[in-house]
Amino acid sequence: MRLTVLGCAGSFPGPESPCSAYLVEADGFRLLVDFGSGSMSSLQRYAGLHAPDAILLTHLHCDHIQDAVTYVVVRRYAPEGPHPALPMYAPAGAPDQLSAAYHDDGPLEDVYQFYALEPGTFPIGPFAVTVDRVNHPIETYGVRLEHGGRSLCYSSDTAPCEALLRLAQNADVFLCEASYLDGVDNPPDLHLTGREAGEAATKAAVGRLLLTHLVAAWGSEAHTLESAASAYSGPLEVVRPGASYDV
Repeated sequence: MRLTVLGCAGSFPGPESPCSAYLVEADGFRLLVDFGSGSMSSLQRYAGLHAPDAILLTHLHCDHIQDAVTYVVVRRYAPEGPHPALPMYAPAGAPDQLSAAYHDDGPLEDVYQFYALEPGTFPIGPFAVTVDRVNHPIETYGVRLEHGGRSLCYSSDTAPCEALLRLAQNADVFLCEASYLDGVDNPPDLHLTGREAGEAATKAAVGRLLLTHLVAAWGSEAHTLESAASAYSGPLEVVRPGASYDV
């Protein structure tokens, strides 16, 4: 598998990155996981406007879905004619929410072929995909992708929870959010700190920890890295737009 980071800013676009969007490729099939605010620019820069073969939205907060609304124009109104409906795996409310955001009548079924997420394992292209509910205020799914004996876990947005540890168990790569700073009074049941991301990586015995969803306006990247390293001794880095990783 090949992971390419298109956007990694947490909660709102940052000065150097759009919001969450990650392209995962295997056997020529490309799955876009989340499609956050501003990430369509990176999609064009690092992959191509029509690169995704399917989309998976982990939850329906704007910083993870907003460019799926803008993408309607790309699919529906291309000069060469409309493109076929693209498979989209998302929480059950996605058709209505995306349609409302686009100010359209109907659930955009000409643009997206919707499949409602629920906990379990299912195929998308060549990937075995496992999703489970994690600890966030709305219906949110952490994701595990497996292919060719390798595994990638993506936390989505979550506070500490057992479901995240199950999804990440022995993953080769753990792409984990670290939105909050340690040592301050953060809102509960919303996001992880760097230390909490490191603790989850250690408990799950992952091979490599990639930190994402940092919020530049809220604190220091160096602080988050130091906090994560205090709890996890394996390979560790903060991702950037355009970065690619072999899983």
